[in-house]
Amino acid sequence: MATNSIKIFAGNSHVELAKLVARRLGTELSKAVVLKYSNQETSVTIGESVRDEDVYIIQSGCGEINDNLMELLIMINACKTASARRITAIIPCFPYARQDKKDKSRAPITAKLIANMLTVAGANHVITMDLHASQIQGFFNVPVDNLYAEPNTLRYISENIPDYQNGVIVSPDAGGAKRATSIADRLDLDFALIHKERKKANEVSRMVLVGDVKGKIAILVDDMADTCGTLGLAAKTLAENGAIKVYAIVTHGILCGKAVQVINDSVLTKVVVTNTVPHEDKKKVCPKLDTIDISGTLAEAIRRTHNGESVSYLFNHAV
Repeated sequence: MATNSIKIFAGNSHVELAKLVARRLGTELSKAVVLKYSNQETSVTIGESVRDEDVYIIQSGCGEINDNLMELLIMINACKTASARRITAIIPCFPYARQDKKDKSRAPITAKLIANMLTVAGANHVITMDLHASQIQGFFNVPVDNLYAEPNTLRYISENIPDYQNGVIVSPDAGGAKRATSIADRLDLDFALIHKERKKANEVSRMVLVGDVKGKIAILVDDMADTCGTLGLAAKTLAENGAIKVYAIVTHGILCGKAVQVINDSVLTKVVVTNTVPHEDKKKVCPKLDTIDISGTLAEAIRRTHNGESVSYLFNHAV
């Protein structure tokens, strides 16, 4: 007989985070075997009954993004056809979030396609974190909870950055200005902005600082660090403008390509990322990397969703 209990499944993208979330909820991960056949097809076997249960599937959009996305879709569909009462996809780092508009002719809006795929597969609810553009929530016909890493970021700054009161929050581009001003207001700090001119995607040509960082600790805040070219150049610009130390705090530390080398060679004191994306292997070769654990926020979101409580408490409080 169904107990309508919480069943947490994990894809292969970030098993460690899924284990942390399950531990926070005082439960174990449910049994599922997700593997690839020799012809690269994904095979999913759900190892226990989910009939009339509340199912949560944790899968982040990182690493082999397309394989991980396919895993998630197949797991959702497997649970749907096995009569789960409700299926929630927990996607800490939403894949294709940067392809959210037609910025040039004939460009696809892939984030909308992902939303359609998740809905058609059978997801009744989506929980994600720090979407690149919050309008992506409107691409879905099912409820989306976009959690914020901001409360955990604030706690990290106040507990781990010495003399943070002499700091200035810096946004490395105009797009992240809203995020940075929100953090600056809550910590009662000044705010600065870096204007960047791009030659082509992922490559920044020159940077101009708007604001004063002389004799202060600069804290760069962004939602995503990919190749870290922007962060490296921004840190250099800030150091040239008189910043004593430069910290970078990023929600999704994708850190691909030469990112680790860029961080090691840069003037950055520390690069702090959350564990929405696995980066344990990179920490071994990059002593400047530090982690903010967001498993508590996800676990609390699961608990509140399951019990029918409001999730908005998590927008302003670290867990």
